[in-house]
Amino acid sequence: MKVHENYCSLYSIEGTENFDENPCFWDENTFPAFQFGLQQFKQTLVDLVSRGESKTFYKFGDGDYFFLKKIPNGSANPGRRAIGVPYDQLQNHHEFVSGVLQNDFFTCEIYPENISKFQELYPDILIDFPAEYGYGLTANKWLLQQFAGKIGVIGAHEKVKLIEHLLSFKEYQEYLGVEGFNDYISIPQRFACDNLDAVEEMVAKQLQQSSSDTKIYLLGIGHVKSGLLHRLKKHKDAVYLDVGSGIDALAGVIDPGRPYMGAWKNHLSKQFNYGLLDFLNHTPDPNKDVVL
Repeated sequence: MKVHENYCSLYSIEGTENFDENPCFWDENTFPAFQFGLQQFKQTLVDLVSRGESKTFYKFGDGDYFFLKKIPNGSANPGRRAIGVPYDQLQNHHEFVSGVLQNDFFTCEIYPENISKFQELYPDILIDFPAEYGYGLTANKWLLQQFAGKIGVIGAHEKVKLIEHLLSFKEYQEYLGVEGFNDYISIPQRFACDNLDAVEEMVAKQLQQSSSDTKIYLLGIGHVKSGLLHRLKKHKDAVYLDVGSGIDALAGVIDPGRPYMGAWKNHLSKQFNYGLLDFLNHTPDPNKDVVL
């Protein structure tokens, strides 16, 4: 797989390869301030963590649009992943729609179609940063190195357990450049949106027992984030950064076609039961991935 011949270097992030062929990456007018914004994003995170502030970064994608609009499509399809009941039985759906507004920063992929979807739902909210920054800074490990010793991860239970398991291998520690994360906090892998309050209680207990050294959480929790993310600050002061599929990368199951993940090396463990994972778009390939 190669970068498209029309790929614009304006959208490069050091230490990554981007195989995403969305035409927006071919046009320098899509997001001319990409490099300036990247430095601003990094500095914002450094400042927030150094000051010990508690802020949330909400990442919007097309799947969130479908979920918030009650459109049964992809991961927003009842019975697939996020929701186990029909939308007309999800009595607190409005808490997800209004919950988005209660976050501090908003990120969205620079795809024009995704930006339009966000603006349709929330016309009065400005997008602060491209979501690609979270992907890229996970992929090149800048986040891991910059905040070493201060990081926790939040994700689906099985993926979080897999991340923790992989980090028991010295080879994976060396690849990530960390010996481990401070906290491994989990939510249900499927149907977390069915009972928002119960999931909040589950996460709250883990946050209350978490390391006092953790100042930033990298998270990928699916559509439940729309109702849950802003609530996390009630339970622990930290920066909560939604890196979406970046959690799949840390778990060694990322599709290299995802934005900025082309150079990432998935690591697999022969000791882990991958049948426990709910894969949406990608499954491990022992012929291509590093097997521990």
